[in-house]
Amino acid sequence: MTDGDRLMTGARTMPGADAGTAPARPGFPRRALIGSMLAATALAAGSGQAGGQAAARETDMNHEANDPLPAGAVRTDALLFPGFRQSFIRTEGVEVEGRMASGATINVLVGGDGPPLLLLHGHPETHVAWHRVAGRLARTHTVVMTDLRGYGDSSKPEGGPDHIDYSKRAMSADQVQVMRALGHERFQAVGHDRGGRVLHFMMIDHPEAVLRAVVLDIAPTDLMYAATDKAFATKYFWWFFQIQKEPVPERFIGALPEFYLRDHLDVQNKTPGAVTPAAFAAYLRCYREPAAIHAVCEDYRAAAGIDSRLLEADRKAGRKVSTPILAIWGEKSTVGQMFDVVGLWGQEATTVSGHGLPCGHLIPEEDPDGLLAALGPFLLAG
Repeated sequence: MTDGDRLMTGARTMPGADAGTAPARPGFPRRALIGSMLAATALAAGSGQAGGQAAARETDMNHEANDPLPAGAVRTDALLFPGFRQSFIRTEGVEVEGRMASGATINVLVGGDGPPLLLLHGHPETHVAWHRVAGRLARTHTVVMTDLRGYGDSSKPEGGPDHIDYSKRAMSADQVQVMRALGHERFQAVGHDRGGRVLHFMMIDHPEAVLRAVVLDIAPTDLMYAATDKAFATKYFWWFFQIQKEPVPERFIGALPEFYLRDHLDVQNKTPGAVTPAAFAAYLRCYREPAAIHAVCEDYRAAAGIDSRLLEADRKAGRKVSTPILAIWGEKSTVGQMFDVVGLWGQEATTVSGHGLPCGHLIPEEDPDGLLAALGPFLLAG
């Protein structure tokens, strides 16, 4: 039995299926969202019974992977990723600033044939975010999609001291170990949003593994924080809300998870209909789990703290990423309109190119054709 055999469990292949959609639901105004969250939280705080139920939910968090997959997840994968094979892969913990971060159990889908290509989603989504491009990429590549630790059906570690379990050093180690378990020592990768931040650390810590990297609608974390002004803080309020001390953001989000998720996607999306009902249902199924809500807050806390320290230390030491980077942003997105994306990545890496696409933040869902056209000339073919 190989290391990959020991690590992989529950593999399944997704049969083909006809796509179907549910009626779209209207967005929820942010002001009403915040007001409703405040009201719901206040009501819970004022009721002994509700308070006890909230406390019970926190102590009963399921931090493990959803293994075996729920029936709804199996159906969604069959619908959106016909022919892809699903498995769970266990990863080992790594050292972060002298302390051991935990390992995780990562939900993985694999399909296609050709050079290996890893796709990493962002917040508040899952691997489902790639459903408009994965099938076409699988014609020329072996496509690997994962749920980041803390997201989707992957396990959701508690967090650890200083949030190290969600440091991008630990999260990036997950992905490299997954690829090695699948037999891919070297590969190319595309990372959107949080997935791009994980990919950034993969290039720093594992330069021998990542041949080429594409980052979607992000710039380096600490440089974005350093350039924050009132306009950015207003548009990206969750960057500052979700880093607040536990359990404040967890309680607010947990009061109305569907409204919070929908509002977040509505703010980021500039292409009506880009997030399909099937995709939204998949995101919501996972996001409403108490452990997932805690995990996404830990992800952001780590970004603002330990991740930013590690990036700054590397920069001061004069280390630069050697992996060629293609940076793509949405011309209608906050990142694309407020940051010099190529310039900021140029502070981190020796070889950077990039351009915008006529969409918002959710590039794989808003402009799949434009994304595929950009990836074609950049990615190495077989």
